[in-house]
Amino acid sequence: MGQPQPRRAGTRTQARRGNAGGTVQLYRVSGRGQSGRAGRRLSHPGGYLRLAGGCGAGAVPGTAGAPPKGAAMDIVTIGEVLIDLTQTGKDERDIPQFAANPGGAPANLAVAAARLGAQTAFIGKVGADAFGRYLKEVLAENKVDVSGVAVDADHPTTMAVVSVDAAGERDFSFYRRANADVMLSKEDIPEDALRSAKIVHFGSVSLTADPARTATLDAAARAKKLGAVITYDPNYRANLWKNKEDAIAQMKAPLPLVDILKVSDEELPLLTGTTDCESGTAQLAQNGIRLIFVTLGVNGVFYRFGEKTGHVAGVPCKVGDTNGAGDTFFGAALSKLCKEELDTLTVDKLEGILAFANKAASITTSRHGAIPAMPTLAEVEG
Repeated sequence: MGQPQPRRAGTRTQARRGNAGGTVQLYRVSGRGQSGRAGRRLSHPGGYLRLAGGCGAGAVPGTAGAPPKGAAMDIVTIGEVLIDLTQTGKDERDIPQFAANPGGAPANLAVAAARLGAQTAFIGKVGADAFGRYLKEVLAENKVDVSGVAVDADHPTTMAVVSVDAAGERDFSFYRRANADVMLSKEDIPEDALRSAKIVHFGSVSLTADPARTATLDAAARAKKLGAVITYDPNYRANLWKNKEDAIAQMKAPLPLVDILKVSDEELPLLTGTTDCESGTAQLAQNGIRLIFVTLGVNGVFYRFGEKTGHVAGVPCKVGDTNGAGDTFFGAALSKLCKEELDTLTVDKLEGILAFANKAASITTSRHGAIPAMPTLAEVEG
């Protein structure tokens, strides 16, 4: 595949935004932050907001390093892949600068696990636009099978603006109404992809609206019947839901299908009404969930494995930003768990896996971005 050609100053790339009723116009800018005609300014440390890897018109996303189509998969993830416009700083006039990073929790997890040695595939939907081509290419370059990524000619690729505060914590603003990832349908998720998977993973962002909600729940139920281990991350984003009550109801709906669950210490009380990890996870386990993780940020992770509970300490680091840390943790854990059987898994083995996952998440947290920050196996084991 040819290398991307630099754009001349003033060249415009368009990507429609569903709920804005217009377009986002991205202009090449100098390293000092040259203004575009629309009055917006999106700067990038490299000098301009760049879509890497052959994303010009007519480019075909690369598949170098991706597993053969139809191959057995350790992990198949289903859901959203999107552009995170992540704040990287401010220029000399105090105007925020943003970089276009690939994101979306299920896509992030697929990359995190692939970088750590798992065979992964992603199923989702992108727009027939430069962002969509870019996202498929990023996944493929990270050895994620993208044969299940559908392209929608009528709906644009989803975008989110991610602001990061001084402590590295994130604030999300989504441009997602009627965008491509929401349009994922049952027909977009083939039986063969589910049959080939040891683990099928999804998150709650896919449950915010139909047809993606129905398609995702249907796929999880089909995969369960086919013998896959079902993993779930109820990744709460308040501004994607009509209200808190609807969010809680929809986020709880898949729990009876789930074998392995990850929640954060913020999501535990949302789903259970308590901040106590022991009682909260006991309540969740009544749904038949066999293994539950509660991520605690710098304090590591609490786990419930059947009747056994425990805690694995976190790995201290200097925080760059926390974007993608939870996805890295879960992807790292699943990259090891996909090689185990829950029936024979020991507590010692589990705690070793969680220590590995904590270290991977710490490395991601020490850097900026989500997918660009995720570590390799050599970095985690080194």
